[in-house]
Amino acid sequence: MTAQLLTGTPTPDLGRRPAVPGQRIVGLRCRNCDRAEALGPSYVCPACFGPLEVAYDLAAITGLIDRATIAARPAGLWRYLELLPVDAPPARGLAVGSTPLVHADRLGGALGIDRLLIKDDTRNPTLSFKDRAVAIAATRAVDFGLSALACASTGNLAGATAAAAAAVGLPAYVFIPADLEPAKIDHALAYGATVVPIDGTYDDVNRLCLEVADELGWGFVNVNLRPFYAEGSKTLAFEIAEALGWRLPDVIVAPIASGAMFIKLAKAFDELAEVGLIDRRTPVRFVGGQAAGCAPVATAFAAGTDVIDPVRTPDTIVRSLAIGNPADGRYAVELANASGGTIEAIPDAATAEAIRQVARLEGIYPETAGGVTLAAAQAARARGIIRDGDEVVALLTGNGLKTPDAVRFGEGDDGAARERARGGQPGLAPSLPPRFSAFEAWLES
Repeated sequence: MTAQLLTGTPTPDLGRRPAVPGQRIVGLRCRNCDRAEALGPSYVCPACFGPLEVAYDLAAITGLIDRATIAARPAGLWRYLELLPVDAPPARGLAVGSTPLVHADRLGGALGIDRLLIKDDTRNPTLSFKDRAVAIAATRAVDFGLSALACASTGNLAGATAAAAAAVGLPAYVFIPADLEPAKIDHALAYGATVVPIDGTYDDVNRLCLEVADELGWGFVNVNLRPFYAEGSKTLAFEIAEALGWRLPDVIVAPIASGAMFIKLAKAFDELAEVGLIDRRTPVRFVGGQAAGCAPVATAFAAGTDVIDPVRTPDTIVRSLAIGNPADGRYAVELANASGGTIEAIPDAATAEAIRQVARLEGIYPETAGGVTLAAAQAARARGIIRDGDEVVALLTGNGLKTPDAVRFGEGDDGAARERARGGQPGLAPSLPPRFSAFEAWLES
């Protein structure tokens, strides 16, 4: 059975009112030293400089949410409101989440995986999973009365932030590496954002944004709103569990950039078990993928250490994952090790081939991060991490229309897929006269 949910928007019955004011959301807490902090636009522990996370009272949530309640709600990420760090759905916003979980039998056969499902997040409003995280951050930006929404982006976050800001009526400022793919720059500009290219890597951009957030007090979704932003990735895991009939797969395969999404998937599964939405915490192996040209987390995993050695100059077509000093890299390594998973470094040629495979075999066209994910699944299968009969869910987190050149990488100057097709074979046919005889002659050539 193909598991699938329908896309939609919040409706008034879920409301503008807080579901459980003052009970569900305890505040912020440091992941390293467990210090408690008040709820607000803050991201770093003042005591140990560790990352702050949203803390919930899961015991209080247990009696407030069940499968029937969720099933009765409209599609979209707000159906899991009690497990998200907002008091109520926003009055305005985009229709985010409830993307399909698709059986990919043909691709699974090509990769040697018996049961492969694709979580197709290429279908969100701005064509990537970043819409989930930004929906949460934008809601909190409005709650906190912040004057602008901003981000440091390797690509997908730029469009997601710009669109969300437009939807809630805030100005958007998007800081990017100057060499970002033009399609992603145009995407952000289309929503009315101010786009600021920076001569440097993503890590250079991020350091500048730390200063801007501190000086101007804007709401940077992945800086001072990061504790809330990161929680949006949990909705991927919630949807996977619900679509599978409230159970978990054997293996999750996901791309790793900062590492935040990767570890939030595991956190989400733990929370589902804690509040009684899944019967037990099924052991799930977590497989991550990085581009070989910027693979600090994969390198640390292969070396048997959790010390992340930053990559100063990324060299890869996978710009959406090109974060040389990932904030949650250590935690991603710990999760892969603890779950019996792996983190794979994927050459760009393998990434491009995986994009072509899934597009040709399943009709889904992912961007480069999706190619990394599928190639990582194939590598994990070859390594024995993915076993015979395993149910594997691979996350495709962005649409290939944002990285059109990547699909032809490694095929020569013009790309084999664009060579003149002969005899009706796939590819670009020559220009033909508007006569059936000409078409017939070409088919027989």
